[in-house]
Amino acid sequence: MRADRLVSILLLLQTHPRLSTRELAARLEVSERTIHRDMDALTTAGIPVTAERGAHGGWMLLAPYQTDLTGLTAAEIQALFLTTPTQLLSDLGLKQAHDAALIKLYAALPSMQRHSAADIRDYILIDMPGWHPSKTEDLCFGVIQEAVLNSRRLRLLYGRSDGETVEREVDALGLVAKGKTWYLVAAVDGELRTYRVSRVQHAHVLDQPAVRPPDFNLADFWAKSSQEFVANLPRYPAVLRVHPDWIERIYGWWRFGRVEHVEPPDETGWHVVNVRFEVLEEAAGNVLSCGPFAEVIAPDELDQLVKTWAQAIAQRYDKQA
Repeated sequence: MRADRLVSILLLLQTHPRLSTRELAARLEVSERTIHRDMDALTTAGIPVTAERGAHGGWMLLAPYQTDLTGLTAAEIQALFLTTPTQLLSDLGLKQAHDAALIKLYAALPSMQRHSAADIRDYILIDMPGWHPSKTEDLCFGVIQEAVLNSRRLRLLYGRSDGETVEREVDALGLVAKGKTWYLVAAVDGELRTYRVSRVQHAHVLDQPAVRPPDFNLADFWAKSSQEFVANLPRYPAVLRVHPDWIERIYGWWRFGRVEHVEPPDETGWHVVNVRFEVLEEAAGNVLSCGPFAEVIAPDELDQLVKTWAQAIAQRYDKQA
């Protein structure tokens, strides 16, 4: 709606000293011509918006104009009052501040809008942890968070995945929560790297300020890094024949296996399934976890390894009988 968009423009200009027509159009997902018409409407309504030309120009509000409009729609209010992952807020030391902020926001809302905020929690609950949560205690999280928020260098004692422990001095740039796991994004001699916080054995904040790359954006870096990580994962494709009762189970049971395609059932009711694992041994272990309800079609080396392991299991149990 145009009224909502006008309020959004007004609030954006209150929180940013200057925004170009292009930036406003991109944020609000409209054309630049629409932004110009909206600016005319704001000016007609007596809002002191002005444009500054030039390479670094843009739209801005003349000081000291301010509005106390929240500009929140019912959907925006509901989004704010949905349950936020409690553990992540606790990790950051922001749980109490989050609760206090919601109380203040609730009190500031008009009475009719309060119902939207209250109703959403009565009907929707987001429970983030799985049924068997396992949280590794991040002993150095507080120190790392201090360095990130104060833009300081860190000296780390870090346990790598290969078992080796190394010491590093890094520029602390940001923290990212992936599920329940925290990662530190840092720079070492200008090169961006990612460290799993739970593997940090000791951390010390240094007096030197962190050198932050001028074009660094945490969200952009993490998106690109995640894509590269997934793209570089080892791939081991396999073709299986799976009993119909186990099709749904393999989606949730196989931690390192990804079901890519399931063929319609054949005349016996079984399905041909294309699965991608990381390595041969993981593939064999996952197939064996299905017992007699899955068999390997390809590749041959996986078929042979599953048979070898199955025979070894049978022999071991025969000896125990």
